[in-house]
Amino acid sequence: MRLGQCHNFHDFRRLARRRLPSPIFDYIDGGADDEVTKRGNSAAFERVDLLPSVLTGVAEVDTSVTIMGQRLALPVYCSPTALQRLFHHRGERAVAAAAAKFGTMFGVSSLGTVSLEELRRQYDTPQCYQFYFHKDRGLNRAMMSRAKEAGVEVMMLTVDSITGGNRERDLRTGFSIPMKLNARGLSQFVMKPKWGIDYVTHEKFALPQLDAHVDMGGGTISIGRYFTEMLDPSMDWDDVARMVAEWGGPFCLKGVMTVADARRAVGIGCAGIVLSNHGGRQLDGSRAPFDQLAEIVDAVGGEIDVMMDSGVQRGTHVLKALATGAKAVGLGRYYLYALAAAGQPGVERALALMQAEIVRDMKLMGARSVADLNRDALRAAHPIGAAARLSAAI
Repeated sequence: MRLGQCHNFHDFRRLARRRLPSPIFDYIDGGADDEVTKRGNSAAFERVDLLPSVLTGVAEVDTSVTIMGQRLALPVYCSPTALQRLFHHRGERAVAAAAAKFGTMFGVSSLGTVSLEELRRQYDTPQCYQFYFHKDRGLNRAMMSRAKEAGVEVMMLTVDSITGGNRERDLRTGFSIPMKLNARGLSQFVMKPKWGIDYVTHEKFALPQLDAHVDMGGGTISIGRYFTEMLDPSMDWDDVARMVAEWGGPFCLKGVMTVADARRAVGIGCAGIVLSNHGGRQLDGSRAPFDQLAEIVDAVGGEIDVMMDSGVQRGTHVLKALATGAKAVGLGRYYLYALAAAGQPGVERALALMQAEIVRDMKLMGARSVADLNRDALRAAHPIGAAARLSAAI
């Protein structure tokens, strides 16, 4: 299978699986516990149908949106994700270049493998910096100061990961950062020699956002231990309010899932929230962000930019989220599989396919702009017994 044969999310996933040693593929692919939430995130979109309008004159469509003061050419962005140079040796460089080509936002993680300064110098497309709240409060302040000095536009604090999710696939292989696998995990690397050659012949793996601050336990720590031992579960709304004030620019909370928390985010001056369950990687059994979107938009959509991620695989998923009231939609595994499959050309192909789907689907919906998408175009997929619930929700 070649890159040119990839036409959707599932094709990129298959190609990534062929290229990556299974411990790394499982790190991207896996979720928490029984992975019920991971599966449910995409299934949530299937419970709502699109209802197109016709004869509206859609020779041209405008896919642009503005979120947290940032103008994006597409209503999707590349969510910040960790450890990208494990998936492909260019990592965040490939993702940033592809995002810039398509005029959309990309994110850099606290666990990123390329410095946010390098990426900010090279690409002028909007950039957000996602960080975790560490027990070391001085580190938190230093991370924000560094991002501000680099010229990052949006600060994005992840609030659903104050401790690590139970990712059993990683436990079985011994996946850790840097690599220190058990026998089962090591055997899988022997079967994928090209990945190993790329890994050892390019620059040494590093976590430049954290290297100067965090002791990785003698050089190796599991992902679960990082979250559990280094992040601060005592973080509260007062802590975040101080950070919002210190940042002084667009500040976003990623991982909000209730109306009450959304209102608190408005109250402390956040510019945006991302409805997210971390792609099903934290609390298994938690609700899908799409299922929560309508009630949160109804509560605070006029006061704060509401976005969502988790489970997005198609342009129609994006349109359903936008019609429900999301300002934009974050992509995670969607571009990570493509990165692992083929580096920058892979991410560019994935974004090109998503762009084409969104444009085509907007035309089929009779929508000339994102603003034309609204809840009149949505219906419950199974109207018997569900129509009233959907009407109440959206």
